Amino acid sequence: MDEASRPRLSKPLAIAAVVIALILGLVVGGALDIGKRLFGGPDPETVASSALQSMRAQNRLVPFVARYVSVVSSRQERLGGLVSTERTLILPGDVRYELDLAKLGAEDVQWDATSSTLSVTLPEIEIAGPEVDLAAAREYGEGGVLSAVTSTDEALDRNNRARAVADLRKQAGAAVPMRLAREAGRQAVERSFALPLQAAGFDNAKVVARYPTEGSPVTEPLDHSRAYNDVLAEGRN
Repeated sequence: MDEASRPRLSKPLAIAAVVIALILGLVVGGALDIGKRLFGGPDPETVASSALQSMRAQNRLVPFVARYVSVVSSRQERLGGLVSTERTLILPGDVRYELDLAKLGAEDVQWDATSSTLSVTLPEIEIAGPEVDLAAAREYGEGGVLSAVTSTDEALDRNNRARAVADLRKQAGAAVPMRLAREAGRQAVERSFALPLQAAGFDNAKVVARYPTEGSPVTEPLDHSRAYNDVLAEGRN
């Protein structure tokens, strides 16, 4: 059969066939979308629960690390004050600010469908350390000169090291570094929940994390204009 003898649809029938095909496509697509939402699509609670389990598996999160330096001196007098020995220690140390994610429970993660907001109650920030850097430590005797080690010097050194470690911990627990660490932890957890929600198609979902000691979520930006030396000075007060 040649090309001219083949049966052809009339123009009205061809247009009708195209319209029917488009309608069927819309119907099938709509049905698939509804079916996905009813049976296959994840809901926000399921996504948040999966994210929670993934975070708990990480165990501990370190959102913030800081380095501090302690300078302490000890003095000992003998023979009624006629003889004295003084030792000064300069000791740096690193401190980690951690979140124990294993403490996060299902009751700490709540979804509000009305506002499309996921509220997360965080465990409190924990300070780990300090990890002192003995290689960078410096000890000096009277007048800033490194003196010969005697039994008296050893006692002063032990006293200095104990005081220096205590001073490093005090600096680490000051208001400003704790505030920075808490905000870093908050942002890290909010991202960990927001990313899977967005990947699941919940683009309008908001994640608000807060600590138990906070009456309401913190929304004001941090003032990062303070110098690091000011932070150290506050920690020593």
